[in-house]
Amino acid sequence: VQLQAYGGGLVQAGGSLRLSCAASVRTFSAYDMGWFRQAPGKEREFVSAISRDGRSALYADSVKGRFTMSRDNAKNTVSLQMDTLKPEDTAVYYCAAKISLSPIPWSRPSDSGYSYWGQGTLVTVSS
Repeated sequence: VQLQAYGGGLVQAGGSLRLSCAASVRTFSAYDMGWFRQAPGKEREFVSAISRDGRSALYADSVKGRFTMSRDNAKNTVSLQMDTLKPEDTAVYYCAAKISLSPIPWSRPSDSGYSYWGQGTLVTVSS
C-alpha cells in the first residue's frame, strides 16, 4: 500500500484547506482510512478516520465540527476538508490505512492500529 498526501499549504486563521490522499492499492474499499497530524515538538495525534464504505466517520474532539473526512472508492482517494482553521491546527498531516477486519462496511473506524502511512503534507495556519 502506497499513500500520497497532498494539498497542504499556508492559510490564515479562519480559512479553509482541503487535503487529499491517493492510495495505490488493489482493494481500496477493504481499508479504513485515517488522518493524523504532528505539530512541531509534539507527538503524532489522531485527527479523523472513515469506514471502508465512507458511511461512518470519527473525529478528534479538537476538530469536530470543523473538519470533514470523505472518500471516493472509485478513485482510491480520501479527503479532509478543513474549515475555520486555527493556528493550533498547524502540523504535518499524514494519511494512513488499515485493513478493516469487520464484516460490516460501515462499522465505526478506529483511531489507532494503522499499518500504512503516507509521507505527510504540511499545513501552516497563521494568526
